[in-house]
Amino acid sequence: MQKVILFFSAVIIILCLCAGALSSSKEKIKWLTMAEAQAEYRKTPKPLLVDVYTDWCGWCKVMDKETYNNDKVAAYINEHFYAIKFNAEQKDSVWWAGQRYGYNAANRVHDLAVYLLGGQMSYPNTVFVPELSGRPAPLAGFLKPKEIEAPLKFFGDGAYKTMNFPEFLKNFSVSW
Repeated sequence: MQKVILFFSAVIIILCLCAGALSSSKEKIKWLTMAEAQAEYRKTPKPLLVDVYTDWCGWCKVMDKETYNNDKVAAYINEHFYAIKFNAEQKDSVWWAGQRYGYNAANRVHDLAVYLLGGQMSYPNTVFVPELSGRPAPLAGFLKPKEIEAPLKFFGDGAYKTMNFPEFLKNFSVSW
């Protein structure tokens, strides 16, 4: 009887561990830290996408669930970008493009968030950075999959190198 109890206990523990592993794999986008993304960029350059959020932002959570969890959005981001999640209120200092940024206690926001958002602090904010030392292009607000498709493809396909965004939109058709 004791062997049966031990066997079932082991099975339950294994099932719990498997369930935990499966639930952690729900996140479809391969989010990197700032350091990881910059290291990958130096090996193989491609645009960076920075999701600037805060813990209290309800629309940030909705965007995670509805947009970044969308199969087409996630697959495109994983293929064409180095994706970074950045909490605008985190206290840890970080390095970005050779410069150190820290938390600004007076404004209760991280200085890197201020830089990436051009001082226009709103969340969620999707920031496209075509080149590590290049100028960030923030896109404020909640974006549905069909709304984020054009900017993703503008930067991800490299169209930004030859035209501006309004020109790109003239021939763009939403497919998501």
